[in-house]
Amino acid sequence: MNSAPSEDPTAPKDEEEAHHLLSPTSSSSLPSPSPLINCSSQKCLPVKEEEEEVAYESREKILIIDMESDGGDYSSVPPFSFKKLWLFTGPGFLMSIAFLDPGNLEGDLQAGAIAGYSLLWLLMWATAMGLLIQRLSARIGVATGKHLAELCLEEYPNWAGLLLWIMAEVALIGADIQEVIGSAIAIKILSRGVLPLWAGVLITASDCFIFLLLENYGVRKLEAVFAVLISTMAISFAWMFGDTKPSRNELLIGLLVPKLSSRTIRQAVGVVGCVIMPHNVFLHSALVQSRKIDPNKKGRVQEALNYYTIESSVALLVSFMINLFVTTVFAKGFYGSKQADGIGLVNAGQYLEEKYGGGLFPILYIWGIGLLAAGQSSTITGTFAGQFIMGGFLNLRLKKWLRALITRSCAILPTIVVALIFNRSESSLDILNEWLNVLQSIQIPFALIPLLTLVSKEQVMGVFRIGPTLEKVAWTVAALVIVINGYLLLDFFSSEIHGLLFGFLVCAGTVVYLAFILYLISHGDGPFSNWLNVPFFKGYRSAGN
Repeated sequence: MNSAPSEDPTAPKDEEEAHHLLSPTSSSSLPSPSPLINCSSQKCLPVKEEEEEVAYESREKILIIDMESDGGDYSSVPPFSFKKLWLFTGPGFLMSIAFLDPGNLEGDLQAGAIAGYSLLWLLMWATAMGLLIQRLSARIGVATGKHLAELCLEEYPNWAGLLLWIMAEVALIGADIQEVIGSAIAIKILSRGVLPLWAGVLITASDCFIFLLLENYGVRKLEAVFAVLISTMAISFAWMFGDTKPSRNELLIGLLVPKLSSRTIRQAVGVVGCVIMPHNVFLHSALVQSRKIDPNKKGRVQEALNYYTIESSVALLVSFMINLFVTTVFAKGFYGSKQADGIGLVNAGQYLEEKYGGGLFPILYIWGIGLLAAGQSSTITGTFAGQFIMGGFLNLRLKKWLRALITRSCAILPTIVVALIFNRSESSLDILNEWLNVLQSIQIPFALIPLLTLVSKEQVMGVFRIGPTLEKVAWTVAALVIVINGYLLLDFFSSEIHGLLFGFLVCAGTVVYLAFILYLISHGDGPFSNWLNVPFFKGYRSAGN
Protein backbone atom coordinates (compact mmCIF):
# COMPACT_ATOMS: atom_id res chain seq x y z
CA MET A 1 0.00 0.00 0.00
CA ASN A 2 1.16 3.55 -0.67
CA SER A 3 -0.71 5.16 2.20
CA ALA A 4 1.20 6.18 5.25
CA PRO A 5 0.89 3.90 8.30
CA SER A 6 -1.49 4.91 11.06
CA GLU A 7 -2.36 3.72 14.51
CA ASP A 8 -5.59 2.18 13.28
CA PRO A 9 -4.97 0.72 9.80
CA THR A 10 -8.49 -0.61 9.40
CA ALA A 11 -10.18 2.78 9.39
CA PRO A 12 -8.63 4.22 6.21
CA LYS A 13 -9.00 0.85 4.54
CA ASP A 14 -12.72 0.79 5.33
CA GLU A 15 -13.08 4.35 4.06
CA GLU A 16 -11.24 3.51 0.85
CA GLU A 17 -13.35 0.39 0.19
CA ALA A 18 -16.56 2.27 0.87
CA HIS A 19 -15.47 4.97 -1.58
CA HIS A 20 -14.69 2.37 -4.26
CA LEU A 21 -17.96 0.53 -3.75
CA LEU A 22 -19.95 3.72 -4.14
CA SER A 23 -18.42 4.24 -7.62
CA PRO A 24 -16.20 7.16 -8.56
CA THR A 25 -18.10 7.94 -11.76
CA SER A 26 -20.89 9.96 -10.23
CA SER A 27 -20.54 12.31 -7.31
CA SER A 28 -24.31 12.48 -7.02
CA SER A 29 -24.37 8.84 -5.95
CA LEU A 30 -22.30 9.53 -2.82
CA PRO A 31 -24.33 9.51 0.39
CA SER A 32 -25.06 12.90 1.88
CA PRO A 33 -23.77 13.63 5.35
CA SER A 34 -26.03 12.38 8.11
CA PRO A 35 -25.87 11.81 11.84
CA LEU A 36 -25.10 8.15 11.10
CA ILE A 37 -21.66 9.09 9.77
CA ASN A 38 -19.09 9.54 12.51
CA CYS A 39 -15.58 9.65 11.14
CA SER A 40 -14.07 10.01 14.58
CA SER A 41 -14.75 6.32 15.10
CA GLN A 42 -14.04 3.25 13.01
CA LYS A 43 -17.65 2.96 11.84
CA CYS A 44 -17.81 5.76 9.29
CA LEU A 45 -20.68 3.93 7.59
CA PRO A 46 -22.90 1.38 9.32
CA VAL A 47 -22.21 -2.11 8.05
CA LYS A 48 -25.91 -2.70 7.45
CA GLU A 49 -26.15 0.22 5.00
CA GLU A 50 -23.17 -1.03 3.03
CA GLU A 51 -24.76 -4.49 2.74
CA GLU A 52 -27.95 -3.00 1.35
CA GLU A 53 -26.39 -0.70 -1.27
CA VAL A 54 -23.84 -2.86 -3.11
CA ALA A 55 -23.97 -5.98 -5.26
CA TYR A 56 -21.28 -7.60 -3.11
CA GLU A 57 -20.07 -6.57 0.31
CA SER A 58 -16.39 -5.86 0.67
CA ARG A 59 -15.92 -8.98 2.81
CA GLU A 60 -17.62 -11.13 0.14
CA LYS A 61 -15.30 -10.08 -2.67
CA ILE A 62 -12.41 -12.28 -3.72
CA LEU A 63 -8.97 -10.76 -3.27
CA ILE A 64 -6.80 -11.14 -6.35
CA ILE A 65 -3.27 -12.12 -5.31
CA ASP A 66 -0.38 -9.72 -5.97
CA MET A 67 -2.84 -6.98 -6.85
CA GLU A 68 -0.85 -4.39 -4.94
CA SER A 69 2.67 -5.82 -5.22
CA ASP A 70 3.91 -3.83 -8.19
CA GLY A 71 5.22 -0.82 -6.31
CA GLY A 72 2.25 1.39 -7.11
CA ASP A 73 2.46 1.30 -10.94
CA TYR A 74 -1.26 1.03 -11.61
CA SER A 75 -1.13 2.17 -15.25
CA SER A 76 0.53 -0.97 -16.64
CA VAL A 77 -1.00 -4.42 -17.00
CA PRO A 78 0.86 -7.13 -15.03
CA PRO A 79 2.10 -10.20 -16.91
CA PHE A 80 -0.27 -13.11 -17.47
CA SER A 81 -0.66 -15.56 -14.60
CA PHE A 82 -2.58 -18.84 -14.59
CA LYS A 83 -3.04 -18.44 -10.85
CA LYS A 84 -4.78 -15.11 -11.37
CA LEU A 85 -6.84 -16.56 -14.22
CA TRP A 86 -8.06 -19.22 -11.80
CA LEU A 87 -9.06 -16.54 -9.28
CA PHE A 88 -11.01 -14.66 -11.96
CA THR A 89 -12.72 -17.86 -13.17
CA GLY A 90 -16.34 -18.16 -12.10
CA PRO A 91 -18.58 -15.29 -13.27
CA GLY A 92 -18.35 -16.34 -16.92
CA PHE A 93 -19.47 -19.88 -16.16
CA LEU A 94 -22.43 -18.59 -14.12
CA MET A 95 -23.28 -16.34 -17.08
CA SER A 96 -23.01 -19.28 -19.52
CA ILE A 97 -25.87 -21.08 -17.75
CA ALA A 98 -28.30 -18.85 -19.69
CA PHE A 99 -26.95 -20.46 -22.89
CA LEU A 100 -27.84 -23.90 -21.48
CA ASP A 101 -31.26 -23.42 -19.92
CA PRO A 102 -34.21 -25.68 -20.84
CA GLY A 103 -35.46 -23.15 -23.38
CA ASN A 104 -32.16 -23.38 -25.26
CA LEU A 105 -32.16 -27.18 -25.06
CA GLU A 106 -35.66 -27.27 -26.55
CA GLY A 107 -34.52 -24.96 -29.35
CA ASP A 108 -31.53 -27.26 -29.94
CA LEU A 109 -33.53 -30.46 -30.15
CA GLN A 110 -36.15 -28.92 -32.44
CA ALA A 111 -33.45 -27.47 -34.70
CA GLY A 112 -31.80 -30.88 -34.92
CA ALA A 113 -35.04 -32.80 -35.49
CA ILE A 114 -36.43 -30.44 -38.14
CA ALA A 115 -33.30 -28.97 -39.79
CA GLY A 116 -30.81 -31.79 -39.18
CA TYR A 117 -27.19 -30.62 -39.13
CA SER A 118 -27.82 -27.62 -41.39
CA LEU A 119 -28.09 -24.96 -38.62
CA LEU A 120 -24.91 -25.82 -36.71
CA TRP A 121 -23.08 -22.92 -38.37
CA LEU A 122 -25.77 -20.55 -37.10
CA LEU A 123 -25.48 -21.96 -33.57
CA MET A 124 -21.74 -21.30 -33.69
CA TRP A 125 -22.07 -17.70 -34.90
CA ALA A 126 -24.97 -16.97 -32.54
CA THR A 127 -22.77 -18.08 -29.64
CA ALA A 128 -20.02 -15.76 -30.93
CA MET A 129 -22.53 -12.87 -31.00
CA GLY A 130 -23.56 -13.77 -27.47
CA LEU A 131 -19.91 -13.68 -26.39
CA LEU A 132 -19.53 -10.15 -27.76
CA ILE A 133 -22.59 -8.91 -25.86
CA GLN A 134 -21.50 -10.59 -22.62
CA ARG A 135 -17.98 -9.14 -22.94
CA LEU A 136 -19.49 -5.67 -23.11
CA SER A 137 -21.65 -6.44 -20.08
CA ALA A 138 -18.57 -7.52 -18.11
CA ARG A 139 -16.67 -4.45 -19.35
CA ILE A 140 -19.24 -2.00 -18.04
CA GLY A 141 -19.34 -3.73 -14.65
CA VAL A 142 -15.57 -3.77 -14.18
CA ALA A 143 -14.85 -0.27 -15.50
CA THR A 144 -17.57 1.53 -13.54
CA GLY A 145 -17.85 -0.57 -10.39
CA LYS A 146 -21.63 -0.65 -10.94
CA HIS A 147 -23.90 -3.08 -12.71
CA LEU A 148 -26.17 -2.26 -15.64
CA ALA A 149 -29.40 -1.84 -13.64
CA GLU A 150 -27.74 0.72 -11.33
CA LEU A 151 -26.36 2.65 -14.30
CA CYS A 152 -29.76 2.67 -16.03
CA LEU A 153 -31.26 4.20 -12.89
CA GLU A 154 -28.72 7.05 -13.10
CA GLU A 155 -28.76 7.49 -16.87
CA TYR A 156 -32.46 7.55 -17.74
CA PRO A 157 -35.36 9.65 -16.41
CA ASN A 158 -37.65 8.05 -13.84
CA TRP A 159 -40.39 7.04 -16.28
CA ALA A 160 -37.92 5.37 -18.67
CA GLY A 161 -36.09 3.64 -15.81
CA LEU A 162 -39.40 2.30 -14.50
CA LEU A 163 -40.35 0.94 -17.93
CA LEU A 164 -36.92 -0.69 -18.33
CA TRP A 165 -37.32 -2.34 -14.92
CA ILE A 166 -40.78 -3.66 -15.83
CA MET A 167 -39.44 -5.07 -19.10
CA ALA A 168 -36.48 -6.71 -17.34
CA GLU A 169 -38.76 -8.26 -14.72
CA VAL A 170 -41.18 -9.57 -17.35
CA ALA A 171 -38.29 -11.12 -19.29
CA LEU A 172 -36.92 -12.68 -16.10
CA ILE A 173 -40.28 -14.14 -15.11
CA GLY A 174 -40.77 -15.55 -18.62
CA ALA A 175 -37.33 -17.16 -18.56
CA ASP A 176 -37.90 -18.49 -15.06
CA ILE A 177 -41.18 -20.15 -16.02
CA GLN A 178 -39.37 -22.02 -18.81
CA GLU A 179 -36.52 -22.99 -16.52
CA VAL A 180 -38.70 -24.16 -13.63
CA ILE A 181 -41.01 -26.14 -15.91
CA GLY A 182 -37.97 -27.67 -17.64
CA SER A 183 -36.65 -28.76 -14.25
CA ALA A 184 -40.10 -30.08 -13.28
CA ILE A 185 -40.25 -32.11 -16.52
CA ALA A 186 -36.86 -33.63 -15.65
CA ILE A 187 -38.10 -34.56 -12.16
CA LYS A 188 -41.16 -36.18 -13.73
CA ILE A 189 -38.93 -38.16 -16.12
CA LEU A 190 -36.56 -39.34 -13.39
CA SER A 191 -39.46 -40.32 -11.11
CA ARG A 192 -41.10 -42.29 -13.97
CA GLY A 193 -44.16 -40.05 -13.74
CA VAL A 194 -44.75 -40.52 -10.02
CA LEU A 195 -44.20 -36.80 -9.36
CA PRO A 196 -46.51 -34.63 -11.50
CA LEU A 197 -45.44 -31.35 -13.04
CA TRP A 198 -46.78 -29.15 -10.24
CA ALA A 199 -44.86 -31.19 -7.64
CA GLY A 200 -41.67 -30.70 -9.65
CA VAL A 201 -42.34 -26.96 -9.68
CA LEU A 202 -42.61 -26.91 -5.89
CA ILE A 203 -39.40 -28.92 -5.52
CA THR A 204 -37.59 -26.56 -7.88
CA ALA A 205 -38.91 -23.57 -5.92
CA SER A 206 -36.85 -24.72 -2.95
CA ASP A 207 -33.65 -23.81 -4.81
CA CYS A 208 -34.13 -20.27 -3.48
CA PHE A 209 -33.31 -21.50 0.00
CA ILE A 210 -30.44 -23.64 -1.28
CA PHE A 211 -29.09 -20.57 -3.05
CA LEU A 212 -29.30 -18.49 0.12
CA LEU A 213 -27.50 -21.22 2.05
CA LEU A 214 -24.73 -21.43 -0.57
CA GLU A 215 -24.24 -17.66 -0.52
CA ASN A 216 -23.36 -17.84 3.18
CA TYR A 217 -20.40 -20.08 2.38
CA GLY A 218 -18.86 -17.59 -0.04
CA VAL A 219 -18.71 -16.79 -3.73
CA ARG A 220 -16.23 -19.54 -4.59
CA LYS A 221 -18.38 -22.26 -3.02
CA LEU A 222 -21.36 -21.10 -5.07
CA GLU A 223 -19.25 -21.07 -8.25
CA ALA A 224 -18.04 -24.60 -7.45
CA VAL A 225 -21.64 -25.84 -7.29
CA PHE A 226 -22.31 -24.37 -10.73
CA ALA A 227 -19.14 -26.03 -12.03
CA VAL A 228 -20.56 -29.37 -10.87
CA LEU A 229 -23.91 -28.68 -12.57
CA ILE A 230 -22.25 -27.66 -15.86
CA SER A 231 -20.02 -30.74 -15.68
CA THR A 232 -23.12 -32.89 -15.15
CA MET A 233 -24.70 -31.42 -18.28
CA ALA A 234 -21.52 -31.87 -20.29
CA ILE A 235 -21.08 -35.51 -19.23
CA SER A 236 -24.77 -36.37 -19.77
CA PHE A 237 -25.08 -34.91 -23.24
CA ALA A 238 -21.61 -36.09 -24.30
CA TRP A 239 -22.68 -39.59 -23.22
CA MET A 240 -25.79 -39.25 -25.39
CA PHE A 241 -23.59 -38.06 -28.27
CA GLY A 242 -21.35 -41.12 -27.85
CA ASP A 243 -24.31 -43.51 -27.66
CA THR A 244 -26.10 -42.19 -30.75
CA LYS A 245 -22.93 -41.67 -32.86
CA PRO A 246 -23.98 -38.72 -35.11
CA SER A 247 -22.25 -38.40 -38.46
CA ARG A 248 -18.90 -36.61 -38.09
CA ASN A 249 -18.83 -35.58 -41.75
CA GLU A 250 -22.30 -34.05 -41.68
CA LEU A 251 -21.42 -32.32 -38.42
CA LEU A 252 -18.38 -30.63 -39.98
CA ILE A 253 -20.33 -29.65 -43.10
CA GLY A 254 -23.08 -28.20 -40.90
CA LEU A 255 -20.52 -26.09 -39.04
CA LEU A 256 -18.60 -24.83 -42.06
CA VAL A 257 -21.21 -24.52 -44.82
CA PRO A 258 -24.05 -22.03 -44.19
CA LYS A 259 -27.45 -23.37 -45.27
CA LEU A 260 -30.91 -21.93 -44.78
CA SER A 261 -34.25 -22.86 -46.33
CA SER A 262 -37.81 -21.66 -46.00
CA ARG A 263 -38.65 -24.83 -44.06
CA THR A 264 -36.02 -24.19 -41.38
CA ILE A 265 -36.33 -20.40 -41.02
CA ARG A 266 -38.41 -20.69 -37.84
CA GLN A 267 -35.82 -22.94 -36.19
CA ALA A 268 -33.05 -20.58 -37.33
CA VAL A 269 -34.79 -17.65 -35.67
CA GLY A 270 -35.19 -19.74 -32.52
CA VAL A 271 -31.48 -20.60 -32.44
CA VAL A 272 -30.47 -16.92 -32.51
CA GLY A 273 -33.27 -15.75 -30.24
CA CYS A 274 -32.41 -18.23 -27.48
CA VAL A 275 -28.80 -17.07 -27.21
CA ILE A 276 -29.36 -13.46 -26.09
CA MET A 277 -31.21 -13.52 -22.75
CA PRO A 278 -32.17 -10.06 -21.43
CA HIS A 279 -31.67 -10.89 -17.76
CA ASN A 280 -28.24 -12.37 -18.51
CA VAL A 281 -26.99 -9.02 -19.83
CA PHE A 282 -27.83 -7.45 -16.46
CA LEU A 283 -26.47 -10.42 -14.52
CA HIS A 284 -22.96 -10.55 -15.97
CA SER A 285 -22.27 -6.87 -15.25
CA ALA A 286 -22.92 -7.61 -11.56
CA LEU A 287 -21.17 -10.99 -11.31
CA VAL A 288 -17.80 -9.53 -12.30
CA GLN A 289 -17.89 -7.30 -9.22
CA SER A 290 -17.34 -10.34 -6.99
CA ARG A 291 -13.59 -9.67 -7.41
CA LYS A 292 -11.81 -6.76 -5.74
CA ILE A 293 -10.94 -4.40 -8.58
CA ASP A 294 -10.39 -0.69 -8.10
CA PRO A 295 -11.89 1.11 -11.14
CA ASN A 296 -9.45 4.01 -10.54
CA LYS A 297 -6.44 1.83 -11.40
CA LYS A 298 -6.37 1.51 -15.17
CA GLY A 299 -3.85 -1.32 -15.29
CA ARG A 300 -5.89 -3.41 -12.87
CA VAL A 301 -9.14 -2.79 -14.77
CA GLN A 302 -7.52 -3.82 -18.06
CA GLU A 303 -6.03 -6.89 -16.40
CA ALA A 304 -9.46 -7.92 -15.11
CA LEU A 305 -11.01 -7.37 -18.54
CA ASN A 306 -8.35 -9.56 -20.15
CA TYR A 307 -8.92 -12.41 -17.70
CA TYR A 308 -12.70 -12.14 -17.93
CA THR A 309 -12.47 -12.29 -21.73
CA ILE A 310 -10.50 -15.53 -21.57
CA GLU A 311 -12.81 -17.00 -18.94
CA SER A 312 -16.02 -16.05 -20.77
CA SER A 313 -14.66 -17.44 -24.04
CA VAL A 314 -13.87 -20.80 -22.44
CA ALA A 315 -17.26 -20.88 -20.69
CA LEU A 316 -19.18 -20.20 -23.89
CA LEU A 317 -17.06 -22.72 -25.79
CA VAL A 318 -18.20 -25.34 -23.27
CA SER A 319 -21.82 -24.20 -23.64
CA PHE A 320 -21.51 -24.35 -27.44
CA MET A 321 -20.24 -27.93 -27.27
CA ILE A 322 -23.15 -28.95 -25.03
CA ASN A 323 -25.68 -27.31 -27.39
CA LEU A 324 -23.96 -28.98 -30.32
CA PHE A 325 -24.24 -32.40 -28.63
CA VAL A 326 -27.99 -31.96 -28.14
CA THR A 327 -28.61 -30.70 -31.68
CA THR A 328 -26.66 -33.49 -33.36
CA VAL A 329 -28.20 -36.25 -31.21
CA PHE A 330 -31.69 -35.24 -32.32
CA ALA A 331 -30.52 -34.62 -35.89
CA LYS A 332 -29.22 -38.18 -36.04
CA GLY A 333 -32.27 -39.73 -34.43
CA PHE A 334 -35.25 -37.76 -35.70
CA TYR A 335 -34.38 -35.68 -38.79
CA GLY A 336 -36.82 -36.64 -41.54
CA SER A 337 -38.92 -38.79 -39.18
CA LYS A 338 -42.65 -38.45 -38.52
CA GLN A 339 -41.92 -37.38 -34.90
CA ALA A 340 -39.71 -34.44 -35.96
CA ASP A 341 -42.44 -31.79 -36.04
CA GLY A 342 -43.96 -32.76 -32.70
CA ILE A 343 -40.89 -33.21 -30.52
CA GLY A 344 -40.38 -31.05 -27.41
CA LEU A 345 -39.02 -31.18 -23.87
CA VAL A 346 -41.99 -33.17 -22.59
CA ASN A 347 -41.77 -36.07 -25.04
CA ALA A 348 -38.09 -35.90 -26.04
CA GLY A 349 -37.05 -38.44 -23.39
CA GLN A 350 -39.76 -40.87 -24.44
CA TYR A 351 -38.77 -40.61 -28.11
CA LEU A 352 -35.11 -41.16 -27.21
CA GLU A 353 -36.01 -44.27 -25.22
CA GLU A 354 -38.10 -45.66 -28.09
CA LYS A 355 -35.34 -44.94 -30.60
CA TYR A 356 -32.29 -46.10 -28.66
CA GLY A 357 -33.73 -48.33 -25.94
CA GLY A 358 -31.92 -49.18 -22.71
CA GLY A 359 -28.29 -50.14 -22.50
CA LEU A 360 -25.89 -49.88 -19.60
CA PHE A 361 -27.63 -46.69 -18.51
CA PRO A 362 -30.93 -45.89 -20.28
CA ILE A 363 -30.71 -42.79 -22.46
CA LEU A 364 -34.00 -41.56 -20.99
CA TYR A 365 -32.35 -41.07 -17.60
CA ILE A 366 -29.23 -39.52 -19.13
CA TRP A 367 -31.47 -36.95 -20.81
CA GLY A 368 -33.39 -36.42 -17.56
CA ILE A 369 -30.22 -35.82 -15.52
CA GLY A 370 -28.86 -33.32 -18.04
CA LEU A 371 -32.19 -31.50 -18.22
CA LEU A 372 -32.45 -31.39 -14.41
CA ALA A 373 -28.95 -29.89 -14.12
CA ALA A 374 -29.87 -27.29 -16.74
CA GLY A 375 -33.15 -26.40 -15.04
CA GLN A 376 -31.78 -26.21 -11.50
CA SER A 377 -28.72 -24.15 -12.40
CA SER A 378 -30.67 -21.69 -14.56
CA THR A 379 -33.34 -21.12 -11.90
CA ILE A 380 -30.67 -20.27 -9.33
CA THR A 381 -28.96 -17.81 -11.68
CA GLY A 382 -32.43 -16.38 -12.40
CA THR A 383 -32.84 -15.71 -8.68
CA PHE A 384 -29.40 -14.11 -8.67
CA ALA A 385 -30.26 -11.89 -11.65
CA GLY A 386 -33.58 -10.92 -10.08
CA GLN A 387 -31.82 -9.57 -7.00
CA PHE A 388 -29.56 -7.30 -9.02
CA ILE A 389 -32.34 -6.13 -11.35
CA MET A 390 -34.74 -5.28 -8.54
CA GLY A 391 -32.11 -3.74 -6.27
CA GLY A 392 -30.47 -1.74 -9.06
CA PHE A 393 -33.52 -0.27 -10.78
CA LEU A 394 -35.49 0.47 -7.61
CA ASN A 395 -32.52 1.28 -5.36
CA LEU A 396 -34.12 -0.98 -2.77
CA ARG A 397 -32.64 -1.07 0.71
CA LEU A 398 -33.55 -4.67 1.48
CA LYS A 399 -31.67 -7.58 2.95
CA LYS A 400 -30.38 -10.02 0.34
CA TRP A 401 -32.46 -12.91 1.64
CA LEU A 402 -35.65 -10.81 1.51
CA ARG A 403 -34.88 -9.56 -2.00
CA ALA A 404 -34.22 -13.14 -3.15
CA LEU A 405 -37.47 -14.33 -1.57
CA ILE A 406 -39.47 -11.57 -3.30
CA THR A 407 -37.76 -12.30 -6.63
CA ARG A 408 -38.40 -16.04 -6.31
CA SER A 409 -42.04 -15.55 -5.36
CA CYS A 410 -42.64 -13.31 -8.40
CA ALA A 411 -41.61 -16.20 -10.65
CA ILE A 412 -42.77 -19.26 -8.73
CA LEU A 413 -46.39 -18.21 -8.16
CA PRO A 414 -47.18 -17.68 -11.88
CA THR A 415 -45.20 -20.84 -12.69
CA ILE A 416 -47.38 -22.98 -10.41
CA VAL A 417 -50.50 -21.49 -12.02
CA VAL A 418 -49.07 -22.12 -15.49
CA ALA A 419 -48.12 -25.70 -14.57
CA LEU A 420 -51.66 -26.45 -13.42
CA ILE A 421 -53.31 -24.84 -16.46
CA PHE A 422 -50.98 -26.14 -19.20
CA ASN A 423 -50.35 -29.63 -17.83
CA ARG A 424 -53.27 -31.04 -19.79
CA SER A 425 -51.29 -32.11 -22.84
CA GLU A 426 -47.90 -31.92 -24.52
CA SER A 427 -49.25 -29.57 -27.18
CA SER A 428 -50.44 -27.05 -24.56
CA LEU A 429 -46.94 -26.90 -23.05
CA ASP A 430 -45.47 -26.37 -26.53
CA ILE A 431 -47.90 -23.47 -27.07
CA LEU A 432 -46.84 -22.03 -23.71
CA ASN A 433 -43.19 -22.28 -24.72
CA GLU A 434 -43.87 -20.40 -27.96
CA TRP A 435 -45.56 -17.57 -26.05
CA LEU A 436 -42.68 -17.39 -23.57
CA ASN A 437 -40.13 -17.24 -26.39
CA VAL A 438 -42.07 -14.37 -27.92
CA LEU A 439 -42.28 -12.64 -24.53
CA GLN A 440 -38.50 -12.73 -24.12
CA SER A 441 -37.89 -11.70 -27.72
CA ILE A 442 -39.92 -8.56 -27.07
CA GLN A 443 -37.65 -7.62 -24.15
CA ILE A 444 -34.28 -8.04 -25.89
CA PRO A 445 -33.96 -4.40 -27.14
CA PHE A 446 -34.49 -3.10 -23.60
CA ALA A 447 -31.33 -4.83 -22.42
CA LEU A 448 -29.13 -4.44 -25.50
CA ILE A 449 -29.78 -0.78 -26.30
CA PRO A 450 -29.02 0.55 -22.77
CA LEU A 451 -25.90 -1.62 -22.63
CA LEU A 452 -24.53 -0.34 -25.95
CA THR A 453 -25.52 3.23 -25.13
CA LEU A 454 -23.70 3.23 -21.79
CA VAL A 455 -20.62 1.27 -22.83
CA SER A 456 -20.05 3.82 -25.63
CA LYS A 457 -20.25 6.88 -23.34
CA GLU A 458 -17.02 8.47 -22.18
CA GLN A 459 -18.84 10.09 -19.22
CA VAL A 460 -19.71 6.61 -17.96
CA MET A 461 -16.76 4.48 -19.08
CA GLY A 462 -13.90 6.99 -19.15
CA VAL A 463 -10.92 5.58 -21.06
CA PHE A 464 -12.60 2.18 -21.23
CA ARG A 465 -15.40 3.20 -23.56
CA ILE A 466 -15.43 1.02 -26.66
CA GLY A 467 -13.86 2.34 -29.85
CA PRO A 468 -15.75 3.33 -33.02
CA THR A 469 -15.10 0.02 -34.82
CA LEU A 470 -16.23 -2.19 -31.95
CA GLU A 471 -19.19 0.14 -31.39
CA LYS A 472 -20.35 -0.30 -34.99
CA VAL A 473 -19.89 -4.07 -34.82
CA ALA A 474 -21.83 -4.24 -31.54
CA TRP A 475 -24.71 -2.14 -32.87
CA THR A 476 -24.78 -4.25 -36.04
CA VAL A 477 -25.03 -7.43 -33.95
CA ALA A 478 -27.76 -5.86 -31.79
CA ALA A 479 -29.69 -4.71 -34.87
CA LEU A 480 -29.39 -8.19 -36.39
CA VAL A 481 -30.68 -9.86 -33.23
CA ILE A 482 -33.55 -7.36 -32.92
CA VAL A 483 -34.54 -7.79 -36.59
CA ILE A 484 -34.43 -11.59 -36.33
CA ASN A 485 -36.60 -11.52 -33.23
CA GLY A 486 -38.85 -8.99 -34.94
CA TYR A 487 -39.43 -11.57 -37.67
CA LEU A 488 -40.38 -14.11 -35.00
CA LEU A 489 -42.85 -11.66 -33.49
CA LEU A 490 -44.37 -10.79 -36.87
CA ASP A 491 -44.69 -14.46 -37.83
CA PHE A 492 -46.20 -15.36 -34.46
CA PHE A 493 -48.76 -12.56 -34.25
CA SER A 494 -49.82 -12.90 -37.90
CA SER A 495 -50.85 -16.48 -37.17
CA GLU A 496 -52.37 -15.76 -33.75
CA ILE A 497 -54.30 -12.51 -34.29
CA HIS A 498 -58.01 -13.18 -34.71
CA GLY A 499 -60.61 -10.47 -34.44
CA LEU A 500 -60.62 -6.72 -35.02
CA LEU A 501 -60.33 -5.68 -31.37
CA PHE A 502 -57.33 -7.92 -30.67
CA GLY A 503 -55.68 -6.75 -33.88
CA PHE A 504 -56.18 -3.10 -32.91
CA LEU A 505 -54.69 -3.67 -29.44
CA VAL A 506 -51.66 -5.42 -30.91
CA CYS A 507 -51.10 -2.60 -33.43
CA ALA A 508 -51.42 0.07 -30.73
CA GLY A 509 -49.01 -1.82 -28.47
CA THR A 510 -46.57 -2.17 -31.37
CA VAL A 511 -46.57 1.59 -31.97
CA VAL A 512 -45.80 2.30 -28.29
CA TYR A 513 -43.16 -0.44 -28.26
CA LEU A 514 -41.35 0.93 -31.31
CA ALA A 515 -41.56 4.50 -29.99
CA PHE A 516 -39.82 3.48 -26.77
CA ILE A 517 -37.09 1.66 -28.71
CA LEU A 518 -36.51 4.77 -30.84
CA TYR A 519 -36.34 6.90 -27.68
CA LEU A 520 -33.69 4.61 -26.16
CA ILE A 521 -31.62 4.76 -29.35
CA SER A 522 -31.88 8.55 -29.55
CA HIS A 523 -30.84 8.88 -25.90
CA GLY A 524 -27.29 7.72 -26.63
CA ASP A 525 -24.49 8.71 -28.95
CA GLY A 526 -24.51 5.55 -31.05
CA PRO A 527 -24.25 5.36 -34.85
CA PHE A 528 -28.05 5.48 -35.24
CA SER A 529 -28.83 8.18 -32.68
CA ASN A 530 -28.11 11.09 -35.06
CA TRP A 531 -30.85 9.84 -37.37
CA LEU A 532 -33.35 10.18 -34.52
CA ASN A 533 -32.46 13.65 -33.22
CA VAL A 534 -35.87 15.03 -34.08
CA PRO A 535 -37.65 17.57 -31.84
CA PHE A 536 -40.03 14.95 -30.41
CA PHE A 537 -37.21 12.84 -28.94
CA LYS A 538 -35.10 15.88 -28.04
CA GLY A 539 -37.95 17.18 -25.93
CA TYR A 540 -38.16 13.96 -23.99
CA ARG A 541 -34.41 13.82 -23.53
CA SER A 542 -34.18 17.34 -22.15
CA ALA A 543 -37.21 16.80 -19.93
CA GLY A 544 -35.76 13.58 -18.56
CA ASN A 545 -32.39 15.10 -17.82
